[in-house]
Amino acid sequence: MAAEELAHKLQSRLVVTQEDAEPRPEPALSPQRSRPQEPDAACGESASELSAILNRRLDINQGNAAPRPSRVFNPYTEFKEFSRKQIKDMEAMFKRYDTGKDGFIDLMELKLMMEKLGAPQTHLGLKNMIKEVDEDFDGKLSFREFLLIFRRAAAGELQEESGLMALARLSEINVSTEGVMGAKDFFEAKMKVAAAGSMFEAEIREEKEEQKRQEVEKKQRQAAFKQLQSTFCS
Repeated sequence: MAAEELAHKLQSRLVVTQEDAEPRPEPALSPQRSRPQEPDAACGESASELSAILNRRLDINQGNAAPRPSRVFNPYTEFKEFSRKQIKDMEAMFKRYDTGKDGFIDLMELKLMMEKLGAPQTHLGLKNMIKEVDEDFDGKLSFREFLLIFRRAAAGELQEESGLMALARLSEINVSTEGVMGAKDFFEAKMKVAAAGSMFEAEIREEKEEQKRQEVEKKQRQAAFKQLQSTFCS
């Protein structure tokens, strides 16, 4: 009986030894690990943006494109065909629709602007509007590019049915009281800028004279109040 038990134990140990000696198949990889990872969509977009930037830099180096203009500029000296009041009105309109307060009007903000003006545009139409004046190819409008819309409209360089023409025509900017040569409507002005420099200086003088006049009136009111106060106190 003991011999049979010993033989059984030896046989079991032999079987275990043989199983250890046999090569074990490697565990199969899960479908998630064996399948190559697909490139992330964000990586694809980043690669496209990087490619656009490199192509833009290559065009600039080869002289096929103008370098990005500086964002700091003086609209009163660069856009001399417009009066100070006009430029201030344009700036107020630009800031009103720059809801992100980043100094630019992007596609969605332009969409809102055109809807508010009563001339809604398609997605492709909005992109074409930006593209027409987008000098730095960043896909949005800076204030300088916004002013270019009105410059080209006044010069008759925009198509009559274009979105930019609708924007300029439906805007609240008008020169009926003061503007380029006193035109009754913004689009009747033909960019008569021969006396733009003197007009600019005259407007500055008028502003300074108005400030002086307000200061004098303020002092007169203060003097009258003091005199009235002394009368009651005496």
